Amino acid sequence: MEQFWAFAADHWWLAFPVFGMVMGATGAVGKRRELAARRRHRERLELIRAQGGAVPAAAVTAAPPIVDDQRRVIAAQDAVTHRWLDYELDASKLISYPAMSDGRQPLTAAFLRAKKAADNLRPRDGETLPPERLREYREAVTDYEVAFDVAERDARRVKDAAFSPDERKRLDTAKQLLSVATDQAATPNERQVAYRRVREELDGLIWLSDEAVDVLEKKVALELPRGTAGRPASAPSPDEAPGSVA
Repeated sequence: MEQFWAFAADHWWLAFPVFGMVMGATGAVGKRRELAARRRHRERLELIRAQGGAVPAAAVTAAPPIVDDQRRVIAAQDAVTHRWLDYELDASKLISYPAMSDGRQPLTAAFLRAKKAADNLRPRDGETLPPERLREYREAVTDYEVAFDVAERDARRVKDAAFSPDERKRLDTAKQLLSVATDQAATPNERQVAYRRVREELDGLIWLSDEAVDVLEKKVALELPRGTAGRPASAPSPDEAPGSVA
């Protein structure tokens, strides 16, 4: 024992690095405990969110308010609806991709069902959904987005493959006539004749909604731009195709 104290007296300076090592180890353990506690806290919050519950204000201060989350879901739904209306209101797109308006197509029917489900869960103006209903609404909008993407990809893939050769010929004719009906360089009479022929060719093939017809008729009714007043007023009879379309 006396030898130990003699050694300690001669080598007292070793106490400083030993003390540093001990404190470093203690600090490392504390750091690991802190990180583990933070991880458990984060996992608890994620579990609460996954279960559709509200995160306590004392648990997290940076969590977005439920109103902001609801706004994002509404904006996502509106974005899909806008993409759908690009087809629904554009006769040219419907002629090119007719499956997007055909509820008999399984993928289109699934998209329309998903749209209806999202519309039914959508909050009214000024309404703030409780967490559980917001979770259901969010899931419905996600289904809506996915169903639309799948239906759109399939419609662009198949195009008019579901129609017979004669029906595809009618669709091609309608598309050519449509370009005349909406051409500002054409006379009003030419546009009107082309428009009537478009409706005849599409009859029984593609259903145009009232809104799509309204948009199309507004395009057909556009006044001639300036500089075309001297164009010959002669136009084909209703029984003749306008322009170069046979």
